[in-house]
Amino acid sequence: MIFKGKTILVTGGTGSFGKIFVRRVLTGEMGTPKKVIVLSRDEAKQHDMRMAYLHKLVATDEVIYRNFMNVLEFRIGDVRSYPDVCSAIRNADIVINAAALKQVPACEYFPTQAVMTNCIGVANIVRAIEENSYPVETVIAISTDKACKPVNVMGMTKSIQERIVISANILNPKTRFICVRYGNVLASRGSVIPLFHDQIKNGGPVTITVPDMTRFLLSLNQAVDTVYAALKYGKRGETYIPNAASATILDIAKALIEKRNIKIKVTGIRPGEKMHEIMVSEEEANHCIKRGDYYVILPMLPELRYKNEKAVNALKKEFSSADNVLDFNNTVKLLKKHNLMIGKSIPQEDSELLR
Repeated sequence: MIFKGKTILVTGGTGSFGKIFVRRVLTGEMGTPKKVIVLSRDEAKQHDMRMAYLHKLVATDEVIYRNFMNVLEFRIGDVRSYPDVCSAIRNADIVINAAALKQVPACEYFPTQAVMTNCIGVANIVRAIEENSYPVETVIAISTDKACKPVNVMGMTKSIQERIVISANILNPKTRFICVRYGNVLASRGSVIPLFHDQIKNGGPVTITVPDMTRFLLSLNQAVDTVYAALKYGKRGETYIPNAASATILDIAKALIEKRNIKIKVTGIRPGEKMHEIMVSEEEANHCIKRGDYYVILPMLPELRYKNEKAVNALKKEFSSADNVLDFNNTVKLLKKHNLMIGKSIPQEDSELLR
């Protein structure tokens, strides 16, 4: 029970991932925590999240409600601010860094802002632990497939975040620093599926960049499961990666449109986008193993390699979203499985929060 009696800090905890992660932690499925601290800079999102717990009336949410009254703490602050980070992290046992600027075009236009959040933010976490000897047991940094062979600012800054986190193990031997890297989270805030939903509800057209473009797809709960796996089994300096499905943008659009008389408009690739994402590069495949249902990239730094680790390569080539792409019928099944077809009154992230 990895959370029993622990204080957990979630930076960016009001985002799509953070909301589901906090909800699941508070159920006690991995042990009842001592406290969950949500650090973010948006007071409105914190208020909405707080109210979402206070307004629960159904019996299945009684455990969450009781835990909320005693455990959940909201803090206004920013990972860009070293004092804010120190204040929030000083009593934490586990830190989940989910704070990020993640929209690719926005990062292209405001690269300095992406650096401040995605790089300086995580550097502040490492610095706080190092300079103040805070007894943090584990830090998990949430990364993205765009960090692998990055071609855009968002991916570049997340790639640097990974390096900052992995190298932090060298000077902080009492803290375990691990990365988690995954692809597009279905219906997360700012992703393509909510955009398609809005366009369909307004009569179209549905705009896609390039029909053959592919993306890895996983649910918010699968993202949380990946973090859980890293917490339970990860070793210092490792990067955990889910074996996620992928689909073409065109099939996703067609699946959501169903039989509606709505046109699809091709707009062309956006600034900084790739045709296909890569979860594990060809170079990383040389030190990538399989552990349970996950790929694990072993650290490149020799000081962090375990001599008794059986480094049997799990991949012979890069792990790309162009590999094993779901056909149309299986894309439909995947979207239906996660209640993402048009007609649902509650967005995915909120429906999972209320479930």
